[in-house]
Amino acid sequence: MDGNGRWAQRRGLSRTQGHRAAVEAIRSTVRRASELGLRCLSLFAFSTENLQRPHDEVESIFQLFDECLQREMPALRAENVRVEISGDLALLPDELGQRFAEAVESTAHNRGLTVNFCVMYSGRHEIVRAARLLAEEAASGALRPQAIDARLFTSRLYHPELPDPDLLIRTGGELRVSNFMLWQLAYTELYFTPTLWPDFTGHELELAIADYQRRERRFGRV
Repeated sequence: MDGNGRWAQRRGLSRTQGHRAAVEAIRSTVRRASELGLRCLSLFAFSTENLQRPHDEVESIFQLFDECLQREMPALRAENVRVEISGDLALLPDELGQRFAEAVESTAHNRGLTVNFCVMYSGRHEIVRAARLLAEEAASGALRPQAIDARLFTSRLYHPELPDPDLLIRTGGELRVSNFMLWQLAYTELYFTPTLWPDFTGHELELAIADYQRRERRFGRV
């Protein structure tokens, strides 16, 4: 979800105001995804690399997360949305990390759209974490190294129960995946749009899905 800062700059606003404007794009996208019957929507909300941004900006984003979780959770519960989190919540301030954990717990029994918020997330870290877990199991004698295959490796990722993405949407005109779900994107279709994230709507989501539906997926087959 890229382009918040540029969206704000073009309007003479602060980057913080750009991040706040992005909340409506999230709300619109989640609502339309649910209406369309999507099973899972993953949102790259904050990467570990984002910690390198100015301290004031990071703090304002954390405050915005906290506000949104308090304000939006009743509606998500009512709309049967299940919340999951991918990332290292231990890197967040304790109270905010607990807020995210409560969002997961309070929607655990919902059976509609799963919204997977990727917070304090890094695709490389997720892969390293999975490799470390398997290495520890092998070192303890609980796992034979010969037993490690793609299926077993996948089972040590943050959410192996979630399907690999069918479609990756990158906003803001950037043409890269930026350390997002590097393992899971092996056969994902990519869609790039110049639309800045705060301007992204449910209609934009429909355009991306329509483009995806015109493609033929071969998964390496001829």
